[in-house]
Amino acid sequence: MTAAHSGQAAGVSVRIDVWLWAARFFRTRTLARQAVETGKVELGGQRPKPSRAVRVGDALRVVRGDDVFEVEVLGLSDDRGPAPVAQALYRESEASRTAREEALELRKAARDGFRPPEGRPDKRARRLIRALGDIDAS
Repeated sequence: MTAAHSGQAAGVSVRIDVWLWAARFFRTRTLARQAVETGKVELGGQRPKPSRAVRVGDALRVVRGDDVFEVEVLGLSDDRGPAPVAQALYRESEASRTAREEALELRKAARDGFRPPEGRPDKRARRLIRALGDIDAS
């Protein structure tokens, strides 16, 4: 077994899309590749290609949904393992962590007071919903 396939590759580079998948930022390699191609991942402030090599010490900025992660690469792996192993591959900056937590609190506050309906709307409720939709169109 070579060092590149052993899970912990020391001193060897790994493709950025493979590393993002192994570090559990994305569920599949395809999603990781798409994120890199669409500019949701920055390596050293630049948009890399999915085949770009990641090395220990590189700074990454990963946008996943509403969350923004600014991480430093601590280890390399091309195997997707358990979450504790994946979290050991990177270190998130304190500024990034606090910004993510504050954004989460703001999203929770925006949803506060919202109660989803208990079931599907009945015939009368559907008519009311359609009538309200017509008001907005006028």
